[in-house]
Amino acid sequence: MPQLNPKPWFMILFFSWVIFLTIIPTKIINHIQPNDPTQVDAKEHKNDTWNWPW
Repeated sequence: MPQLNPKPWFMILFFSWVIFLTIIPTKIINHIQPNDPTQVDAKEHKNDTWNWPW
């Protein structure tokens, strides 16, 4: 029964964390966003309340 052999557990756990902590974040950071966000003045957008006459 291979699941009862604890010898490879540490290496499997270690290499999986190496992948999760080094390779995957670099792929996410290198992702190019199609539109760069720009700041918008709060004065330009006036939020009017809706009139619900009922």
